[in-house]
Amino acid sequence: MNSKFLKHIFICVNERDKSSPRGDCAQCGGKEIRMEFVKLINQYGLKGKVRANKSGCLDVCEIGAAVVIYPNNFWYTKVKLKDIKEIFETSILKDEVVERLISNDKTWEELKELRKVN
Repeated sequence: MNSKFLKHIFICVNERDKSSPRGDCAQCGGKEIRMEFVKLINQYGLKGKVRANKSGCLDVCEIGAAVVIYPNNFWYTKVKLKDIKEIFETSILKDEVVERLISNDKTWEELKELRKVN
């Protein structure tokens, strides 16, 4: 199957009420993170090949900001604006993971624990 894009980056920009114990990725910089990906896509001449989409909730806002890259199925959490160039150069250009940011079993356990508290 052919897809329109070689890579699809989903960046959560979900917004919740400020009082929500779950928090949200918009408060963690989701919108700015997306714009940085768009800037890098254009800078590297990848417009039309790589897409950075605003996403609604990816169900990990407690450990946001969240970025998911397909078709690689890379899930990044606790992403900061300063991490975007490294993620782009590693995961988009080289198909490799940024080990310090990639979600793993420990990430999902942390999420479960946070949800027990709330």
